Amino acid sequence: MPTSTLAAPRRPRHGAAIPQVLSVTSGKGGVGKTNLSVNLAYSLSRMGRRVVLLDADLGLANVDILLGLTPTMNLFHLFHEGVDLRQVLMETPYGFSILPASSGVSDMLALSTGQKLDLLEAMDYLEGQIDYLIVDTGAGINDNVIYFNLAARERLLVLTTEPTSLTDAYALVKVMHVHHDVHRFRVVVNMAPSLKAAKAVYEKLSTACDHFLSGISLDFTGIVPVDPAVKNAVIRQKPFCHLTPDAPASKKLMELAQTIDSWDVDAKLDGNIKFFWKKLLFQEQPLA
Repeated sequence: MPTSTLAAPRRPRHGAAIPQVLSVTSGKGGVGKTNLSVNLAYSLSRMGRRVVLLDADLGLANVDILLGLTPTMNLFHLFHEGVDLRQVLMETPYGFSILPASSGVSDMLALSTGQKLDLLEAMDYLEGQIDYLIVDTGAGINDNVIYFNLAARERLLVLTTEPTSLTDAYALVKVMHVHHDVHRFRVVVNMAPSLKAAKAVYEKLSTACDHFLSGISLDFTGIVPVDPAVKNAVIRQKPFCHLTPDAPASKKLMELAQTIDSWDVDAKLDGNIKFFWKKLLFQEQPLA
């Protein structure tokens, strides 16, 4: 596979000296998290940003499937065959690159501390070359999910209006807050039937956090409405923002991308991805 090259941005990102590391996460599967990640990567790249999308659902990867791509290498080869990250990094036809993972490989379900070190060492290649690293986590609260959420500067928590989505999202917030001292989450309600319904489910989560957890900040960041264009794009294995840019879901996704692009990157945190991730491995409470 040819080495991926990351195009220069057409205009500077807000706080561009420090790359934004953003996880897209959820308490449960089936909330459209990966589809949102793919279309967010597409929308940011349309704004001239240099974007890499990391498929961090390491044992059940599907970013490549949503894009209709067939990578010849993935993160399994990085961990088990010693290939270079540049061989895994794959350009897409949509202006951003992906780091694909494997599917159905049990060895990838829980990274060892050594593998986490291998990954952050490999990420050296991206330093200074990207504006955004979007991390599409797995669902739930397993070790990999927690690790990648801790590695992110911002966490985009994806909800739907289903009660199970709400309870599982609360469980993730609780674990991240109580055991890892994470205080802030950005909330997006996906597949929302209306703005009213989206705000109602956000308020329920916010109320539960205020009542049972102290010091949590939940920011209502946006919604993506129910839209038949989304299902059609999944069937065609293309980003819905690319196929139908004027569809309601596409417009809201672009609004979300613009909101994210306006965020300041916390200057208190080092912009070096390797440094930021390495400190996770030497906490008093190890992740592996």
